[in-house]
Amino acid sequence: MKEINHSECTRNLLPVKDALDILGGKWKLPIIVALTFGNKRFKEMQREITGITAKMLSKELKDLEVNQLVKRTVYDTVPVSVEYELTAYGKSLQKVIGELRTWGIQHRKRVLSKA
Repeated sequence: MKEINHSECTRNLLPVKDALDILGGKWKLPIIVALTFGNKRFKEMQREITGITAKMLSKELKDLEVNQLVKRTVYDTVPVSVEYELTAYGKSLQKVIGELRTWGIQHRKRVLSKA
């Protein structure tokens, strides 16, 4: 009986671990949330996401692009302009992010009411 529970636990933990590996860290979710409000240029995102450095934003955007959550489009203008947007796959996170937001609001109320 114990082995079955261990297998079931592992089966449930692996996909959660995979999701956290892709979305974890301080900046990925804020970048995704910023892009849910529309396509953005690099500097625009850097201004909106308080505290992120250009180097970190660049790294995280590349990571999100590799994982097919963000699309980078380069426009042939002078100077060249680059725009970022959520892919359809990236937009599939909106329900999850909405649930995290709801939980976060409730948690904040709960913790601050005890302070």
